[in-house]
Amino acid sequence: MSKLTRTGFMLLLLSLFASPAANSNSSVARKQTIPESRGQSGTLQKMIVESGMVTMELDLDRLSGDGSLVAKVVQLRFDVAANSFFSVLVFNDLLRGPEQGSMALVPQYSIELPSALMASINQLAVEKLPSAERFDLAVRDAKTGFTFFNIEGHQYDYDANGRLLSIQGGRLLTSKEFAEALGQPADAGSAVGRISIGAAMRPIEITQLVNGEPKSLIMPPLNGAAGTEVPTLVSGPDVIVGDLPDMEQLGSAGTQLGLAVATTSCNNGDQPVDWFALPNTDHPVIPQNLYRMSGGANNNERFEQIGHSWMKHAFFALEGNACNLGCNTSGCATGSHLCPGCSDPYDAGLNGDQTGIGSRAWVNPFTGNFPSNANDHTGHNHDGVSHRIRVEVNDLNTTLNQGATYFAEAQYIAPSEYTWCQAHPGQCNMFNNASYRQFTVSGTTNFTFSPLGSTFRMQPAIMAWTGATVNQVEPDPTNDGIWFMGYKVSNPTTGVWHYEYALYNENLDRSIQSFSVPLGAAVNISNIDFHAPPQEPGWANDGTVNNQGYSSTPWAVTPVSDSITWNTETIAQNQNANAIRFGTLYNFRFDADQPPQSANAT
Repeated sequence: MSKLTRTGFMLLLLSLFASPAANSNSSVARKQTIPESRGQSGTLQKMIVESGMVTMELDLDRLSGDGSLVAKVVQLRFDVAANSFFSVLVFNDLLRGPEQGSMALVPQYSIELPSALMASINQLAVEKLPSAERFDLAVRDAKTGFTFFNIEGHQYDYDANGRLLSIQGGRLLTSKEFAEALGQPADAGSAVGRISIGAAMRPIEITQLVNGEPKSLIMPPLNGAAGTEVPTLVSGPDVIVGDLPDMEQLGSAGTQLGLAVATTSCNNGDQPVDWFALPNTDHPVIPQNLYRMSGGANNNERFEQIGHSWMKHAFFALEGNACNLGCNTSGCATGSHLCPGCSDPYDAGLNGDQTGIGSRAWVNPFTGNFPSNANDHTGHNHDGVSHRIRVEVNDLNTTLNQGATYFAEAQYIAPSEYTWCQAHPGQCNMFNNASYRQFTVSGTTNFTFSPLGSTFRMQPAIMAWTGATVNQVEPDPTNDGIWFMGYKVSNPTTGVWHYEYALYNENLDRSIQSFSVPLGAAVNISNIDFHAPPQEPGWANDGTVNNQGYSSTPWAVTPVSDSITWNTETIAQNQNANAIRFGTLYNFRFDADQPPQSANAT
C-alpha cells in the first residue's frame, strides 16, 4: 500500500512530473503531463473513480453557532457517482498523487441540515483544487461552485492489489462564503467535522515508460460511460477543444491583467491533424477569449467580451485520451500529428508563455494559413500583460461586478482541416473548433478562477447568453467562415424596451465593419451604446500595418428616422480599423419606446 500525506504530496509528484528550469531548451517537457526523463522505467497509470463511498461527520451545533457545549454530530453518507473524473496517477503501483477533478456525491438518506446546505444536497461534489489554491480539497455545489467546506489534514492511501483509494483524516472547515450564508462570518475556517473517502479506481490510460520516455500507450474502454461504447469519429481531421480545465492570472501592468486558459485539444476525426512545430506552418494556433454576462434584473441582460489573447502555436502532440474518443496511434506519426481520437493538453502557463504566442494579424482564420515568422518577438519587450488575455481589472473586480457570470473560450485553428476540406468536399470541419466553460472569479485586484460545470464542446461562448436568440451566419459558403448574431429585448420599465445585440466573428476572415438595425415609424430611441474588448497595442513584427496594432476607436453611430447604424472605418480608410475580426465579439444597444417587430438587421 502506498501512502501520501497532503504535505508530502507535492514533493513526490514533482519527482516524476517536475517542471523544467526556466532556461530549458526542451519545450515538450513544459507540458504538465509528460514525465521528466530521469531514467525511470515502469508503468504509469491514470485512474478515475469507478465507484465509492464518502462519509461526513458534521457537528450541527458548531454550524448553528448556538454555543452548546454538547456536540450534536450527525453522519452523512454519499455514494460516489460512477466514473467520476477524480483522477490519480499511479507509477509502478505507487500513488504519485491526484490531478485536478471532482467526484459527484449521491446522498443515501435525508437528514435535517442548514437550509443552504440542504438546498445543494443533491449536487454536492468533492473537488480537487488547483495547486495554487490554499486547500487541496473542497466540498462544493457542483452547479453553482459555492464552497461549503475546505478540507485539510487528510491522507491519501492506495492499495494496488485491490485498486482502492482512501482519503482519511480530513477536517471539514467552514468556508468563508458558507459562514457568511449562515450569518456567522467569524466562524470561517472553523473545524465542524471530518470526512473520509473510499473508492474503487479504474485505469483510463496506461503508459509504459523506458528511461523516462513513453514507449506505448493503452487506453481501456470506459465501461458505463454515457454514449456509445465505441465513439464514432467524423470523416477527416477535426481538432476540437475538449476541455478548459483551468484559468490563471499570470501578470499585470497598470489597470490591466494578463490571463491564460488551459486547453485540452482532441481529434474528433478519423484522420490525423498535422502538428508540425514552427518554423513549419502546418500546426494549429490557439486564440483565447474571456466574456462576462451581467446587467438587468437577472444579471443576464448583456453578454460582453472583456478580453482576448494572441494565439499559442501548437508544437507537439502527446496522444492522450482525455475526450474518451479512443486514441488510435496505429499508422500515425505521433508528436507531429494529433492522431484520431487522441488528445493533447496545454496548461495555462504554457498558453500564456509570451514567447510562444503569435499575433492574430498573421492568420487567416478560415484556411489557417500563416507565415513562418508569425511568432517573431524581436524588437519588443514584454510586460505582464503582453499577448495574454488582456483584461481591465475593473471588469473582474467582484465588488464592481456583483452577480456577473464569466466564461472562457478557446479555439484551435488548424490548416490541415482546410487542406483536407479542399480535397474532400463535404468533409470540412473548420466550424466546430471553439468551446467554452464557465469560471467563478474571486478577488478585487488579484484574482483566482475556478471552473464551474463542464466544458461546452464545439460551441462558441455566445451560446451561453441566457435568454438570447443566437443565429449563425455563413455569408460566403466554402470561401469564408461564420459569424453569429445574438440579440435580446427586455422591458425594464413601463413604456421602455431595451435592445441588446452581440455580434461574434468565429472564423470569418473578412471581418465586420458596420451594423444597422431598422426602426419602425415614430420610434424614439435613447441610451445608445457600444462595447468592444481592449485591443493589443502595436508591437514590432505583429502583422498589422506599420506595426501599429488594431485601432480601439469606438464605432461611430448614426441614428436616422428609419434605422440606427454603427460603423468603423473601411479597409480603404484604415487597414488597422477597429473591425470585428475573428475571435471577437462587439455589442450594440439602445432603448426604445416601442416593442420589437420582425425585421432584418444588416
